[in-house]
Amino acid sequence: MPLSASSPRSLFPPAGQTDPRAAGKERLPVELQMLRSYVDRLDSRAEARVMGEVETAGQRLPIHVIALGNPAPDAPAVGFFGGVHGLERIGAAVVIAFLHSVTARLRWDSTLQRQLELMRMVFMPVVNPGGLLHGTRANPAGVDLMRNAPVEARERVAPLVGGHRLSPRLPWYRGRADAPLQSESAALCAVVEEELLSHRFSIAVDCHSGFGLSDRIWFPYAHTREPIAHLAEMHALCDILDQTHQHHRYVFEPQSRQYLAHGDLWDHLYRRACEDPQRVHLPLTLEMGSWLWVKKNPRQLLSLQGLFNPLIAHREARVLRRQVAWLDFVGRAACGHRGWQPLGAERDHHQRAAMQRWYGGKPA
Repeated sequence: MPLSASSPRSLFPPAGQTDPRAAGKERLPVELQMLRSYVDRLDSRAEARVMGEVETAGQRLPIHVIALGNPAPDAPAVGFFGGVHGLERIGAAVVIAFLHSVTARLRWDSTLQRQLELMRMVFMPVVNPGGLLHGTRANPAGVDLMRNAPVEARERVAPLVGGHRLSPRLPWYRGRADAPLQSESAALCAVVEEELLSHRFSIAVDCHSGFGLSDRIWFPYAHTREPIAHLAEMHALCDILDQTHQHHRYVFEPQSRQYLAHGDLWDHLYRRACEDPQRVHLPLTLEMGSWLWVKKNPRQLLSLQGLFNPLIAHREARVLRRQVAWLDFVGRAACGHRGWQPLGAERDHHQRAAMQRWYGGKPA
């Protein structure tokens, strides 16, 4: 199934529906069917591996990772992640669409070929395949992966939404305090540590949906309102986005401006990255504003899938076009980071500007 904007119907059927062409084969969600098809067709310039399997409903669902480009520690790296919340299928769709674009261009795009000589690209399109199969935010064990990390909020969080340990029957469940990370969380952390934190400079983009009327680009922290150590670098990245795409509609901000939460995996991984002061790791979350899709098509209120995903084909195609362009920008920004990463007095300037923009001008 081609991932093209001209597709005459929605690429993503209701939760649990499989690709009709897969009759007689192992029953997988259409996203995993597409991903497996891409993996089977990869050429020698791409590396594919399975980070683990999730057993649920009599099925074994693989967690695929695809990597391309230069693995050298001095080369910058970028990682694209989707499907952390199985209900937010558009997040997986965006990463799969960008993966398709990159792999389709490998044969003829000399600019992309040169880019991959200079950097590393990693794709983990469906982190939570069991949640995707069942159409749930949580994994099959009832754990919300983005509340699963060993990170405690320093300030009060909203009841339930901020993460809790009451019961897996309730959404936003963190898992037991004495339990190890869920296998999907551990797989994501392993990919980040092996493929991104092994490089001196890296960016991660995790694609989600379901909050607000605007598309937002969030960065840590989620567990505290304190600024991160690489606030100046985040502001410089925001600055080149504003300069490069003057008419973009993204709201670029720390997640803590909207809400606080326990157990954020990206907070956990960012703190791990900061253990090496010579390493720069910039984790970003693309939070697509699904309320806009509901506003334009109120009938989506009747469907849980409709609260988190664009159900009309032309709107889904528009979302894919816009977000694939954003992911391409991030890849280019990572590759050319030496041209915008601030140093010395310029870094001090970005630090002050970031504090003024996002933290009310209070001292760092």
